[in-house]
Amino acid sequence: MGLQIDVIDEQILYFLTEEARHTSAPDIAERVDVSAPTVRNRIRRLEEAGVIRGYHADIDYEKVDGRLTNHYICSTGNRNRQEMAQRVLDVPGVTNVREIMSGKGDLRITVVGDDTDDLTRIAQDITSLGIEIDDEDLIHREYFRPYAPFGPRDEVVSPVTGVAGLAGDADVVEVIVREGAPMAGMTLQEANEAGLVGSDILVVQINRDEEAITPTGETQIRPGDFVTVHSRSGVTDETLEAFTDY
Repeated sequence: MGLQIDVIDEQILYFLTEEARHTSAPDIAERVDVSAPTVRNRIRRLEEAGVIRGYHADIDYEKVDGRLTNHYICSTGNRNRQEMAQRVLDVPGVTNVREIMSGKGDLRITVVGDDTDDLTRIAQDITSLGIEIDDEDLIHREYFRPYAPFGPRDEVVSPVTGVAGLAGDADVVEVIVREGAPMAGMTLQEANEAGLVGSDILVVQINRDEEAITPTGETQIRPGDFVTVHSRSGVTDETLEAFTDY
């Protein structure tokens, strides 16, 4: 099962896909309306889960001494497709290999060569592995854009990122503390004394920057904190408003 992500994660992925090199966590935070530490924490989580696999330069090889980019549609037959894909990557000039869920044409290979003779050499190296080249095309231009459904929303993004119902009326809620929230800047003890959180509310964990905090009464709640809240009787709208002003 894949990692479950929310609308904030989706927009982070969108803006990184759009321009990763010149897009900082504060830039994304401003556009998504969360804090920069929240963005950094979420990027790290997406990286650790393998959703973000890396950050790569988009290179126009034709502008480098007129190099040629070719696309091969290949078949592995009954061989181990994953193993063959890894072996193809070792061929000098191969830049990308995709496994396709089909019998015929189950590998799509992109290569870069100095000239047509070099492309011929690469093709021979590929076929020497026992892979059949079914078709090929010389690539002129490629066009990319971020995945549109992950793009900016017109509606306000909810700061509540997850709700889990437990036995009885108990809830566990994950929430991002907003700027201007009543609890922002308060310690948990101060928030309790001010009546912002009831006696059945327990802040289980706070994720802040690179740190996972097990809170005490003296722990201060800060804007951008990713807070996990447990309540035996269910988390009310009033409690959520104390963290989010939403």
